[in-house]
Amino acid sequence: MYIAAEDRYEKISYRRCGRSGLLLPPLSLGLWHNFGDITPFGVQQEILRAAFDSGITHFDLANNYGPPYGEAERNFGRHMDCDWKPYRDELIISTKAGYDMWPGPYGDHGSRKYLMASIDQSLKRMHLDYVDIFYHHRPDPDTPIEETMGALYDIVKSGKALYAGISNYDASQTEKAAEVMEKMGMHLLIHQPNYSMFNRTIEDDLTDVVKKKGVGLIAFGPLCGGLLTDKYLNGIPADSRAAHDPRFLKAKDITEDKIAIIKRLSDIAHERGQSLAQMAVAWTLRDPVVTSALIGASRPEQVIENVRALDHAGFTEDELDAIDKVLADKSW
Repeated sequence: MYIAAEDRYEKISYRRCGRSGLLLPPLSLGLWHNFGDITPFGVQQEILRAAFDSGITHFDLANNYGPPYGEAERNFGRHMDCDWKPYRDELIISTKAGYDMWPGPYGDHGSRKYLMASIDQSLKRMHLDYVDIFYHHRPDPDTPIEETMGALYDIVKSGKALYAGISNYDASQTEKAAEVMEKMGMHLLIHQPNYSMFNRTIEDDLTDVVKKKGVGLIAFGPLCGGLLTDKYLNGIPADSRAAHDPRFLKAKDITEDKIAIIKRLSDIAHERGQSLAQMAVAWTLRDPVVTSALIGASRPEQVIENVRALDHAGFTEDELDAIDKVLADKSW
């Protein structure tokens, strides 16, 4: 029987999520890649336990995470039964709907029909009465935003979720979503965009919008699919994601130009006494507008390494300038 580490809340400091009463850990665990049928259940269990023992209280899923679709939620339901029921009130569990999930016109996008069915399916798979955060996973240009936000509002009002969020919305879409929510009398809690040293587009205007609207921000992809690590500096290891699971990072995308930039960033990290992965995670958290960085892991040691990024999360102006200079030379 799993018994959580007694000192789990002494290891990290929690951050307020926008203009809300909710605190999130600076690192959250995403169950995107490694909680489907490609990872043994026991390894998944070790990853989740390592995260919680390190103070990570937020586990993030989506209806179509796997593979196959729904498998991450089904596995998480088994984990709930094995380990997490005694700790349910200490956890923030989130899920999403918005990408393709089942055949036909009602298993994708942002209609009320899809979102209402999705939350019920997700709760059943995860053996939960409610999730803490339910997200619309991506904007749907063909569905009125009032319909999508109205569905999120009703899901929260029904008690099936405590908070509502969005993911992958641009700045104008985010502002509109927040305003629609405000008119209904509900605050949009959080936005989940892609953000890393290799993808800084949210800095153009989205961060200004979430500050203005008091919306929290949780960044997915802080390691850019594993590129922002030391893993690929000397080739593609046989056990790497690019070698055996190229759904999201393909070997052909690991170019010499990228390796050259990664090596320069790695040198800066090592001068700071960190691995590149640790520096990349810390970098996404340098602006207080980012409530949490969403990490993934294929083994528990990776979780522990990423948490150690918080031991040296601050940056000097010289370090930030050096990183910016390297990134200014990237050609993609």
